[in-house]
Amino acid sequence: MTAQPFTATVLGSPRIGPRRELKRATESYWAGRIGQDELQKVAAGLRRDTWAQLAAAGLDSVPVNTFSYYDQMLDTAVLLGALPARVAGVADELDRYFAAARGNADIAPLEMTKWFDTNYHYIVPEIGPDTTFALNPAKVLAELKEAVEQGIPARPVVIGPITFLLLSKAVDGSPAPIFRLDELTDVYAQLLSALAEAGAEWVQIDEPVLVTDVAADAPALAEQVYARLGGLSNRPSIFVATYFGDPGAALSSLAATPVEAIGVDLVYGSTDSIAAVPELASKVLVAGVVDGRNIWRTDLEAALAKLATVLGSAAAVAVSTSCSTLHVPYSLEPETGLDDALRSWLAFGAEKVNEVVSLARALAEGREAVAEQIHASNAAVASRKSDPRLNNADVRSRIATITAAGTHRGSAETRRAAQADRLHLPPLPTTTIGSFPQTVDIRKARAALAAEEIDSAEYTRRMKAEIADVIALQEQLGLDVLVHGEPERNDMVQYFAEQLEGFFATANGWVQSYGSRCVRPPVLFGDVARPHPMTTAWATYAQSLTDKPVKGMLTGPVTILAWSFVRDDQPLADTANQVALAIRDETLDLEKAGIAVIQVDEPALRELLPLRKADQQAYLDWAVGAFRLSTSGVSDATQIHTHLCYSEFGEVIGAIADLDADVTSLEAARSHMEVLDDLNAIGFAGGVGPGVYDIHSPRVPSTDEMAASLREALNAVPAQRLWVNPDCGLKTRKTDEVTASLANMVAAARKTRATHAGIKS
Repeated sequence: MTAQPFTATVLGSPRIGPRRELKRATESYWAGRIGQDELQKVAAGLRRDTWAQLAAAGLDSVPVNTFSYYDQMLDTAVLLGALPARVAGVADELDRYFAAARGNADIAPLEMTKWFDTNYHYIVPEIGPDTTFALNPAKVLAELKEAVEQGIPARPVVIGPITFLLLSKAVDGSPAPIFRLDELTDVYAQLLSALAEAGAEWVQIDEPVLVTDVAADAPALAEQVYARLGGLSNRPSIFVATYFGDPGAALSSLAATPVEAIGVDLVYGSTDSIAAVPELASKVLVAGVVDGRNIWRTDLEAALAKLATVLGSAAAVAVSTSCSTLHVPYSLEPETGLDDALRSWLAFGAEKVNEVVSLARALAEGREAVAEQIHASNAAVASRKSDPRLNNADVRSRIATITAAGTHRGSAETRRAAQADRLHLPPLPTTTIGSFPQTVDIRKARAALAAEEIDSAEYTRRMKAEIADVIALQEQLGLDVLVHGEPERNDMVQYFAEQLEGFFATANGWVQSYGSRCVRPPVLFGDVARPHPMTTAWATYAQSLTDKPVKGMLTGPVTILAWSFVRDDQPLADTANQVALAIRDETLDLEKAGIAVIQVDEPALRELLPLRKADQQAYLDWAVGAFRLSTSGVSDATQIHTHLCYSEFGEVIGAIADLDADVTSLEAARSHMEVLDDLNAIGFAGGVGPGVYDIHSPRVPSTDEMAASLREALNAVPAQRLWVNPDCGLKTRKTDEVTASLANMVAAARKTRATHAGIKS
């Protein structure tokens, strides 16, 4: 039986808690400070509060099963019985789940990579010959029951079978996971039956992979799966949600099936193809006209115009966010430090829900019903267009002058010789990616400074003491190129944003990056300029403590954009060049101060890659251009490093080479050096540091384990170009874990130097 259509909803919601309650509870559980009962109590409270707030705001369909202790793809692997065999020996169900997510002393975790083109990381399921799909619906049924008992108009949400398989990884010689689609569709049929028996009227099945080019036959797969599921007699009404872009041909494929509702992203997609799909006339079209992944206030006039264009194309139109609001902070309410103009331009999660409700009300009752909201929206749009902070003529002129002159350095060979003469490094030089653990003392000092319990001079003294300890530790361990550890940095993007014009940092704008890792993305609202040096004093202090080279540590322009909420009123390429100019000025100041190695991190290079291949080259051109603008001002004797992590690198491998960095470090530990084959395939000739151990797990790898990784790397990279490093920064780890792991890493490098043929120390 077809359920009553809904009119206002969101596709999902945050789960970390408005004050990061879940993060604190989960980490307390991992540390043994609380038990499962207390963790589950916190989780239940967060779910209850979230559902109540969404219903009270006026949504007539509330998503459930969007809560997760770690990640929704990992939850789906549990739902489908697809956890790897290596975690089966963990008796407790929740501990088995966490072992798959983050590993333990004996178990390697699953890989992790970016969720489409967002800064959220998902756990990559492994599908092997021994993977036996079996439905385990306990979580979704329990959350549905909780919500129904609370009086919530609940709609369970699950990742769809096409997305799950196309984003999973084949292991142990198994064919591509998508070949098991028929088998998995049968499990989803069982799930729909179970949800129907439990009283679910609607189920949301997320298929964001349909807006990508991951599979050329995705439209056919969509028709195959949803014809089968839609044809079931015992099921809830099905809402297939696509988001992050335009589903293209998959829209007509879905519309040809018996599903009752289809969701389209009309912020990052288009209304153009909707009228060309006559089968939508019998469907509910869930129109994502409120941006679920950026923080700008919705132009209600423009959104209503979009809705007007699709009203006649479907049986009913529901208003929604473009995707889950997982990607934005909870609410603007805690942000008391904003000026009135800037505040008027913004909408966080709670405000976006209100926008959805206002738009749905306008459709149902007419514009007059929300005239006040439309007036406020129009005033915000006008204010933003006229604000002088959005147009810095000097910055724009400087960029034009530098780019016209060219952003090239000397040849790689020339630079390599100049840097060898300056640095005198051994074969297989050892280093780290930049950050060291953010200790309790560091966090206390930062909190004391914010509370004005200490002054900036005392804060600087404490940070210098931390830097001295980190330099001493690295010298004791025998690392070759040192870092200052970044104790003064709360976050690798926010730290820079707080010192650049055109940004503001939120007070409580936390979003989930992965698991319990939360970030507070700054808001890039205007033209970017650097009023003063940002890192030079810290780097030169660290360098004064040692004769070994200390890296200057910067974040690259693409990553600053990717990990900020970025203005949407000009092309991203223009904004990237503004940030690049600020980083360029910083590299020149570091060089003048005597810093011989400068690392400009671009871990998000792959993250912003457009989801459709037709759009990707234009992005790569400006992304590479921005990096080269930021790094091309220094001399050939100054060594430029970059770092990339937790992405599928194959699609951007050519761009990695085009960055023209002297040394590139990459995540490779969880993926077992696979990226090196991709680099070799394009003739990559720069220095490369494939991570020899995974820092996102608490386990300490042995010397022999890392030596084996180095031997594997040496099969692909000659010794004179190979660096030895972890796969990412060490900020989130504990000092004892870091010390033991780095000691083993240095020992592995020394062992390999001594035993590998052709290496001369």
